[in-house]
Amino acid sequence: MYERALDAVRANYTPLSPNTFLKRVARVYPDHPSVIHGAKRFTWRETYARTKKLASALSKRGIGHLDTVAIMGANTPEMYESIFAVPMLGAVINTLNVRLDAEAIAFCLNHGEAKCLLTDTEFAPTVKAALALIDRDILVIDIVDSEADHKHVTLGETDYESLMAEGDEDFQWDLPKDEWQAISLNYTSGTTGDPKGVVYHHRGAYLNAVSNAVGWNMAHHPVYLWTLPMFHCNGWCFPWTIAALGGTNICLRRVNSATIYAAIADHKVTHMCGAPIVMSFVVNASDAERKEFSHKVKFMAAAAPPPAATLEAMQRHGIEVTHAYGLTETYGPAVMCAWHPEWSDLPIEEQARLNARQGVPYHALNDLQIIDPDTMQPVPADGKTMGEAMFQGNIVMKGYLKNPGTTEKSLAGGWFHSGDLGVMHPDGYIELKDRSKDIIISGGENISSIEVESVLYKHPAVMTAAVVAKPDDKWGETPCAFVELKAGVPAPTADDIIQFCRDNLAHYKCPKTVVFGDLPKTSTGKIQKFKLREAAAEA
Repeated sequence: MYERALDAVRANYTPLSPNTFLKRVARVYPDHPSVIHGAKRFTWRETYARTKKLASALSKRGIGHLDTVAIMGANTPEMYESIFAVPMLGAVINTLNVRLDAEAIAFCLNHGEAKCLLTDTEFAPTVKAALALIDRDILVIDIVDSEADHKHVTLGETDYESLMAEGDEDFQWDLPKDEWQAISLNYTSGTTGDPKGVVYHHRGAYLNAVSNAVGWNMAHHPVYLWTLPMFHCNGWCFPWTIAALGGTNICLRRVNSATIYAAIADHKVTHMCGAPIVMSFVVNASDAERKEFSHKVKFMAAAAPPPAATLEAMQRHGIEVTHAYGLTETYGPAVMCAWHPEWSDLPIEEQARLNARQGVPYHALNDLQIIDPDTMQPVPADGKTMGEAMFQGNIVMKGYLKNPGTTEKSLAGGWFHSGDLGVMHPDGYIELKDRSKDIIISGGENISSIEVESVLYKHPAVMTAAVVAKPDDKWGETPCAFVELKAGVPAPTADDIIQFCRDNLAHYKCPKTVVFGDLPKTSTGKIQKFKLREAAAEA
């Protein structure tokens, strides 16, 4: 009887889409500041109007249902507006990694069949070279950021503001017919070949935006600082989250110690996200770069777990760290170390141990398990038995664009296979131990590079550290540590570092080789271990 005359109709069912957040916030908080970028100030009424005009203008240029619109942009209002405007047309937004070379950008434009490219003038040399590698014409629109300090070199037939002027502020957009429809295309880093195109849908984007807010206990009207690149997993879905909460986006084109502290102090920033490199900017700022602020700031950290020393330093500077975990394939963060109030009374070392765990699933994630990939059964929740972290739910990607074989393999058995190895603790929190390719097997013993790195981070002179396998005739592999040192601190020798590890680790886990110098990083601050493995193999 519950299936008769109880149909889904327009009145009682609409597909989920994060664009509804923008429509609502413009109605509820029209005069609240939406985006601040240098001297530029926008309200939510203005951001909604500009977004509709951009969508209208793109529509007049022939962009429509499931067309790809790529953007090579910095953290500016243009990037923020595009993330809403393109899906208004039923089109797909493809935010490009600005650190990629011309060949990789050309691959993304070709593979994603981009019909339009919005490109910031800062990246003109790379984009010009990429366009020369494409055997078709696409619409190129220049983003000329008035707040930027670089020379503007234009490539397109018009600029962003001129294009927007062609649009209609009263443009009537609609929701997708199906919330499973693609909303964005995000390319992985491509460290082992061509990048893979990860496709998100409207439903997942909506739900992860909500999960960000609920999981992080975000109140209305947060002031969010863009220390995370908006191109990275669509800014972890936070562009949509901030619209849902009627917050204020503080754009940050240059992310460094001085700009972070200035923004926090000047705009009373409440939330920010990023990789460990951003925390490094905060805790290692000079007296000249640091500005005082009296309010509390929340920081969501992903990638490597925060070491105890970093966690303590962040707390000392008035910043509360939440550890999150996810992948491009899970819309960014899909797991977080949900904090228990009583943990705050524990010693800082114990807090760091708990916060180093990746944690529990986001509200919109159906399930998260550590699974034996051979049997596809969950491992015992003993904090010791290793398995692969696997995801299941609405915030797992649709799949990889034009790559059915890899999609099928990645989603086999009803789970997304992350490739990350970890354990399940008795309290239901997961903890990663390594990427499957990063486990070091020395003399038949498995060594977790994360465990060794956590010890290295305790050394007072170490700013950044990474450990990879180095081929060894006797042991097969041995740990090789790459270390960036802090400025203004007495520099240890390689022997000092090795002895420090031997004082804090089982000896077989300790590095046999230590290399000092700058570590190669991606645009999102992740250490490029594949380059370090190559260097270790050559050493």
